[in-house]
Amino acid sequence: MSTVAVYPGSFDPLTNGHVDIILRGARLFDRIVVAILVNAEKSPLFSLDERIEIARTVFKDHTNVEVDTFGGLLVDYIDRRRAQVIVRGLRAVSDFELEFQMALMNQRLNPTIETVFMMPAEQYTYISSRLIKEVFALGGRVHGLVPDMVEERLRDKRAARV
Repeated sequence: MSTVAVYPGSFDPLTNGHVDIILRGARLFDRIVVAILVNAEKSPLFSLDERIEIARTVFKDHTNVEVDTFGGLLVDYIDRRRAQVIVRGLRAVSDFELEFQMALMNQRLNPTIETVFMMPAEQYTYISSRLIKEVFALGGRVHGLVPDMVEERLRDKRAARV
């Protein structure tokens, strides 16, 4: 039986911290699904279609990395995908409390699902999608913190606003 892991998130935008965790997860599990959350209540910088395209392009050479979308309860999605593991990233102690609560709730909703916490490589521990958007919006450099394609798309969005 193959082990399928799901790494859920908004990925708005996809950062090198996400990429690091996904590629390392791809070495640990037979397959890892990058599950992009569909949340109609949020107004993301990148549309759902853009986030899907970016992730699929970034991972096109990794045959055991799949990109998909989901809405609703994560445990229901995991069940539909016949996955066994949720992968979550922990950057700092401040992430732990919320992630711990979510992991316990997911386990209560479906005791067969395990949550695996992974820390990004040291150089990415302070990066978040929110921080990337904020720094870029204020004119800061994000080179090396996001895939090149994301940096290009950020520049395109800034140019379109001018």
